Amino acid sequence: MVLLSFLNPLSEEAEQIVREKSSLEELFNINKDLIDIISHTNSQNISNDDFIPNNLAELAVKRLEWFARKKNDKKYDHNDYVFLMNPDIAMYDIISFYIAAQAIGIKFNPNSRESRVFIESQGQLVQERLEKLSTSLRKEVVGKLLNQLITMDNISWTSLGTLLGSKKINLTDLIIDQGEVILDKDDFIYRFSDKIVGRVPEKMYDILIGDKIKELIINRMIMQNTENYLLKVHEMASNIEAHPSLIIIADEISKMLNERTSIFSGGGGDTKASKLVGEAFPPCIKNTIDGVSSGNRNDAIVLLLTSFISYARLYPSVFKNETNLKISDLDKGLKITTNEILPLIYEAAGRCTPPLFEDDPQEKLNITAKLGFGVHMVPDLNNEGESKWYTPMSCEKIKIHLPVLCKPDKDCKKISNPLSYYNRRKWIMNQSPDSSPPEEKEKSPKKED
Repeated sequence: MVLLSFLNPLSEEAEQIVREKSSLEELFNINKDLIDIISHTNSQNISNDDFIPNNLAELAVKRLEWFARKKNDKKYDHNDYVFLMNPDIAMYDIISFYIAAQAIGIKFNPNSRESRVFIESQGQLVQERLEKLSTSLRKEVVGKLLNQLITMDNISWTSLGTLLGSKKINLTDLIIDQGEVILDKDDFIYRFSDKIVGRVPEKMYDILIGDKIKELIINRMIMQNTENYLLKVHEMASNIEAHPSLIIIADEISKMLNERTSIFSGGGGDTKASKLVGEAFPPCIKNTIDGVSSGNRNDAIVLLLTSFISYARLYPSVFKNETNLKISDLDKGLKITTNEILPLIYEAAGRCTPPLFEDDPQEKLNITAKLGFGVHMVPDLNNEGESKWYTPMSCEKIKIHLPVLCKPDKDCKKISNPLSYYNRRKWIMNQSPDSSPPEEKEKSPKKED
């Protein structure tokens, strides 16, 4: 059933289609059948040739471009990409999935921006393609997809360990009884009907489980399988010579994401790495850099300074933008992180009394973790994503946890975060007096980590 492969491109049927119908030598060849299907898709925007991929390579890039624009571009028009919901392109879509996956897996790290966008885009495609189906067909397809992905009888919650471990799904999303995940309606009623008081068991099933939990599991399992496939390709890449076409496509994907990130951030260099301006640092940061005494050292260096310096150097507009980025999105080779950010943090740690790393050397691990690279001695692209890149502490938290560092000056008034202070001070130093300060233009800062 091609429709299932349209939703689950890693199925055996989809793999068979790729083996029989794809050729790396034809990726850039004009595909008239693909163009015809897209051009005749209902509501598809065909006013501009740029909206229509002419070959499989362009289709592979369009799959990610669709997601990047949908997620961040305020001018996004669904009709520019409605062809992605048309089952008639299933064969070509499946092939383009593997093209993009192999290109990304060969060229980029499994934790790279390119990998993350690809995985998330596949999850979004699954969700939206299911939503396009009629109610009866959707139920039928969901049942068949579940049977493809997992054994429906006696599903142990531990069998979903990979999904739980990667936080693609939470235990609180599931109904579990005696260690088994309950998805079947009859099974739910058998187990819980005598425990449900004042409610109809069938309706409780629809509320607690229904199709939404089944679809959630399908979505997350396909995303996890996609992630696993990328990792497999990446591991194999060191032993094989990549086809030139895949390298070209990987570069096109990266170029497209770079352009889209620039557009989404509002232009003007908002997310571009810029040299630190020490004169614009707020008092709490200057006090931390000068050295902190025992009792405040750890939080000051690991929680306050690490997040502030990294964001001030790489992504000062984080509270204004809605785009979540990782350090490697802005510092691909980690040269800035290694040569500028970490030395400044380590030097401040050395000025502490006593020097922080002399009696707490493990704090280097925590600094790395706060930058988003997990608990390791130094940042490594292979470890990125094991932890979050923490945003700077708010002024309120600094007052509570590090009051000795909070010595407000006149520019601290109406400032809620040290990073906002830094952006405002840079504006004051560089802009004309009649310009509007950045805080008056920014959205309310999102809650810091």
